[in-house]
Amino acid sequence: MSENTNKKLVGQPIFTQVLDLVNKNKFSGLVKEHKSDRYYKKFSSWTHFVSMMFGIFSRCDSVTEIVEGMIGCVGKLGHFGLSEVPPKSTITDGNRERDSAFFESLYFSLVKRYSTFLSSSRTIGLNIKELFIVDSTTIQLFSSLIFKGVGRNPKDGGKKKGGLKVHMLIDALQDVGKFVKVTAAKVHDSKFLNDLVLNPHSMVVFDKAYNHYKLFAKWTGKQIWFVTRMKDNALFEVVKTISETTLTEGQAGVLKEEHILLCYKENKQDKEPKKLLLRRVTYQDEKGRKYVFISNNMEITAQDIADIYKQRWQIELLFKKMKQNFQLHCFYGESENAIRIQIWCTLIAQLLLTVLQRKTETKKAFSTIACLVRQHLISYLNLEELLKNSKRFYDKYRKTTDYSNSLFPLSG
Repeated sequence: MSENTNKKLVGQPIFTQVLDLVNKNKFSGLVKEHKSDRYYKKFSSWTHFVSMMFGIFSRCDSVTEIVEGMIGCVGKLGHFGLSEVPPKSTITDGNRERDSAFFESLYFSLVKRYSTFLSSSRTIGLNIKELFIVDSTTIQLFSSLIFKGVGRNPKDGGKKKGGLKVHMLIDALQDVGKFVKVTAAKVHDSKFLNDLVLNPHSMVVFDKAYNHYKLFAKWTGKQIWFVTRMKDNALFEVVKTISETTLTEGQAGVLKEEHILLCYKENKQDKEPKKLLLRRVTYQDEKGRKYVFISNNMEITAQDIADIYKQRWQIELLFKKMKQNFQLHCFYGESENAIRIQIWCTLIAQLLLTVLQRKTETKKAFSTIACLVRQHLISYLNLEELLKNSKRFYDKYRKTTDYSNSLFPLSG
């Protein structure tokens, strides 16, 4: 075995190296806090967590696949902190009965632990200390008995599928959810904003599905700023036109900036609407598409408002990573609690891989990292080295290895 190969081999499988990012003392503290081991003699919270993470990282479609996959790891279970493979029925019962709040707390404890580490030095070119992005993604379920679906009924007369929404708030300079809430898909997006705790002078950006005029007025009084798109049916009065210009085809920029009074009612029974002073910015992109933004911040430029809204694309990419790289079309249980546990464990898996991506400073795409972890999950390789320079190592290793006695010697 060459010296180069020895440097890549370690005493722990890659799966264990990923799990080591979870502080065991903090994990034990959460177990005591939630009393999550109270009714379990053999199936501990750690065994449950490891089983779920094994299924998520290896993209198992069912609990049966998780169990069969872990059986193949006999001899390595000690590395995972397990003494035996839990039975299928035990995992199923755990997903149904162990409170998902434990896994939710575990996720936020990891976010808190790695928050400073994940804060990059990059900026968005704006003089804003805190910029947050809010959005949600819908995950369809086969049954509508647990989470009620939304939208129109199927045209073919079939039953409407159920679904859930993952509402999330992220820091613009990070790639993980700082505040997450899982609801039925029928719950309106705007209700999520009521749960947010924001500091004065922070900025939050979201699409027009979250428009909540009463809350906008409350935020304005607390100097919490927002940028969003204006609804087509919004009632408003133009107070003053600040600027107006004409742009040629293919030219992007601000077409018009206005100060407006947005009309809204605090209660449905109110006869007279209240009015909120906002900025209305009409923007044209390179393809000639027009967007109308509103904001309660009177200090930044109109171009800044457009640029801030563009940052919302980051959370779209985050949801894309989650859906493309993890198994969210097959669930390991039919109960609401089981589905919530899998969602929280998926968010934990995404967070841990994001930490590895930042830690190794690799240029590999997130999807490549997820694929490498999945393919080498129980291999005794140095994970950081694998993520840093696997192609370079392969080329170097190939040049220093003698293939003359191989059944299929390399040529060229």
